[in-house]
Amino acid sequence: MMKRVQLIIAYDGTNYCGWQVQPNGVTVEEVLNRCLSELLNEEIHVIGASRTDSGVHALGNVAVFDTQTKIPPEKLSFALNQRLPEDIRIQASFETEPDFHPRRCNSTKAYEYRILNRTFSLPCERLYSYFIYLPLDVEAMRKAADYLVGEHDFRSFCSSRSQAEDTYRTIYSLDVEKEGERIFIRISGNGFLYNMVRIIAGTLIKVGLHVYPPSHVQEILFAKDRDVAGPKAPAVGLTLVGIEYKTELQDSICVKNEEGSYLLWQKEITENGSAYLEIEHYNKELLSGLLERTARQAMRDGASVLYARVPKNLMDNRLQTGEFVFESCDQMPETAHAKMWEKCLTHTDEYYIILKCGVMRREILDPKPR
Repeated sequence: MMKRVQLIIAYDGTNYCGWQVQPNGVTVEEVLNRCLSELLNEEIHVIGASRTDSGVHALGNVAVFDTQTKIPPEKLSFALNQRLPEDIRIQASFETEPDFHPRRCNSTKAYEYRILNRTFSLPCERLYSYFIYLPLDVEAMRKAADYLVGEHDFRSFCSSRSQAEDTYRTIYSLDVEKEGERIFIRISGNGFLYNMVRIIAGTLIKVGLHVYPPSHVQEILFAKDRDVAGPKAPAVGLTLVGIEYKTELQDSICVKNEEGSYLLWQKEITENGSAYLEIEHYNKELLSGLLERTARQAMRDGASVLYARVPKNLMDNRLQTGEFVFESCDQMPETAHAKMWEKCLTHTDEYYIILKCGVMRREILDPKPR
């Protein structure tokens, strides 16, 4: 009987060309595929949560694979570690849901960038920290980091090689801590663009060296241009600390940033499949992107329908964006949140329009795991 097994993986990335299988060098994914296939006597292809770059380390990356083995899933970590090289170790293995996909579920990823800031380097840390002999202003780095917390368009902090169409991400925390001669940049968020963490680290280092003032980081963010951000910090200092998957929906997601403010209400998704988007104000040119992102978020979280309350000055009665169509809604459902909206709209119906979102191509939202 086929089952899906989840692995928690730690590795030293020094000797690997990153996670993902590629023709020009040995990767972590390649080694796992080979060792699992040999162990289980069947062809195995793991699916990784975070496709780390060459030289990047991990304490808790996540991967899954499908197998028909009779070996208990919790015992696979012990058997697999006997075959893996010493710089890759499975921290845990267990059976998971057959449709669980580590890159298509809501999660929080945490990274740490380590800097050794002293006069002379330490040979024993050369593979796990970035050595900088000039003194860094940690307080300035902290002030600069604050500008990046929250939901933003991180196009300025994304490598030009990235294939991501949506460059919006949410950073939950970004802390810069000094412990003796070591400086740690610790960042967590709902996902990261290609090289995003290393570009953020490189930019904060420039602030620490007084090349940029802290406020310049906000200017970089608003520019949405990779060329204006700092350099990509070396991979050697970066470690994927862990990935935490969300088991419960947030009742609401409230966002206020340079582009506007909105609230995505998800409390009724489990009860009746309805989600609600309330937009107070927003940049009109960026509205379609917001509607598409929030619709995809709601549908991924289990909503079957999304209602949006949008200021009339931002759009007409119909808008198609991506795989979604938003159309004027003549009749609201008999739900608690909808009734609250109707009560409010008796006084504001000249200002707001209510839209209902439909999905044109549902398979885009629920792709089958490979």
